[in-house]
Amino acid sequence: MKKLGVRHTIVACYSGYITQAIINNFAPLLFLTFNESYGISLTLIGTMITVNFGVQLLTDLFASKFADRLGYRTCMVGAHLLAGTGLILLAVLPNVLPVPAAGLFIASAIYAVGGGLIEVLVSPVVEACPSENKKAAMSLLHSFYCWGQVAVVALSTLFFVLAGIDNWMILAVIWSAVPLLNAVYFLFVPIYCLVDEEDGMRVAQVLKTRSFWLFAFLFICAGSSEIAVSQWASSFAESGLNVSKTIGDLFGPCMFAICMGISRVLFSLFGVKIAIRPALMLSAAGCIVGYAMCAFSPVAWVGLAGCGVVGLFVGIMWPGTFSYASERIPKGGTAMFALLALAGDAGCMLGPSAVGAIADAFGGNIRAGIAFGMAVPVAMLVVFAVLCLKKRSADAFPHTMEEIKKN
Repeated sequence: MKKLGVRHTIVACYSGYITQAIINNFAPLLFLTFNESYGISLTLIGTMITVNFGVQLLTDLFASKFADRLGYRTCMVGAHLLAGTGLILLAVLPNVLPVPAAGLFIASAIYAVGGGLIEVLVSPVVEACPSENKKAAMSLLHSFYCWGQVAVVALSTLFFVLAGIDNWMILAVIWSAVPLLNAVYFLFVPIYCLVDEEDGMRVAQVLKTRSFWLFAFLFICAGSSEIAVSQWASSFAESGLNVSKTIGDLFGPCMFAICMGISRVLFSLFGVKIAIRPALMLSAAGCIVGYAMCAFSPVAWVGLAGCGVVGLFVGIMWPGTFSYASERIPKGGTAMFALLALAGDAGCMLGPSAVGAIADAFGGNIRAGIAFGMAVPVAMLVVFAVLCLKKRSADAFPHTMEEIKKN
């Protein structure tokens, strides 16, 4: 069969991020269901998030070693097959294993491997595609994670209303069709490489590049700031704000995703005119405001609006830093993208897990956990403030091995 064109590559990558949205956001809609049906504590559910993003983190680490050798196409097809299989097992294992939590953890680990590979490979594939505005293409790509999250929340909520939440296992199998079909799609689309394998930097070279560590810190903050709210938004709205599950899902995680998607689309349109560092500082400040609205407002609707505010301001953190890093470290290649994805997944793992643990420590008060999570964007803003006060800005950091050797 004749290979398809570059537009099909872009569409397949968009679908890849929709897959990522499914595996990251479907289970959180069921956290309280897992808690009530299987007797799993919020701390243990938080550990399930840790398993998901922890496995993604390990996959990010190993992907930098084998992705170039196996080829992007093989890894992308395998990633989607693992994601689809994990979703099917999510529906099956908790009801057949003697310990339901073990089934949830196993399924999470399997689809997390697929998610980790998608996270590492989709961005460099799109970055390598012929495009006049790389920053816009990257931000638009990441917006599809948001639209995927909106679809997951809205369509899942509709399913729960029509078929009942007790039939969530059927929906898990239905959602598995998205990655399985996209695996077939990736068999035929052209795949572009960011740099030739022999020209790309190795892991050790990337780690010796000083500016990489600033980007790694930004990714940890971006991952934690985003996922700490998106993973707990449904449970926060239902138990913390005492609204119905339907209202909570539509105006909690759904509003978060819509606002995040809008900010990424706007950034794709106008980002070329925006200096990224001030934009990231504004993002951190806006996240602080949104977190405060969620954690401290006595009015339910203000708390729900806070989810949207966080989504609006956190939106450009991840794609903006990806493009910024690619621009500053042009030969970073797969190794750099894998290490940055690893840092982001570390934030994704630690942020929501801490929220769950703090909530349990305060008697199941998710507001307390959200308040604790506010420390991450605060730390990000403080670091940027310190950088701005220095005579030498972060732009003066050596960006490549050649610059390091000159110094």
